[in-house]
Amino acid sequence: MEKIKNFKELRIWQKGIEIVKDVYSMTKDFPKEELYGLTSQMRRSAISIPSNIAEGFKRFHDKEYKQFLHITLGSAAELETQIIISKELNFIDQEKLDNILEKLDHLAKMISSLLNKIQ
Repeated sequence: MEKIKNFKELRIWQKGIEIVKDVYSMTKDFPKEELYGLTSQMRRSAISIPSNIAEGFKRFHDKEYKQFLHITLGSAAELETQIIISKELNFIDQEKLDNILEKLDHLAKMISSLLNKIQ
């Protein structure tokens, strides 16, 4: 198995970028008064996911990498909560909710699997 040399090769990073694009698309039609509230918070949480994956990958020690992957899981849980709030406020429909939550769940499983391999 060939060693991954660049974080952009990681499937978890690629999935994170996909989630960022989904969140930006999802939030573009949120009420304008949410621009500095929920919209901004969701976008920051989403961006945090691939950003922490990339930063952790560039660390020299597995302990640091694992720490950043745990932070990524936290960001994913934060985003999941914000997405559920968006649905509760009727900013998104059930289909969008289900789609993004499925992607977040899949990403969390991939990260957990990677954490187990690093152990």
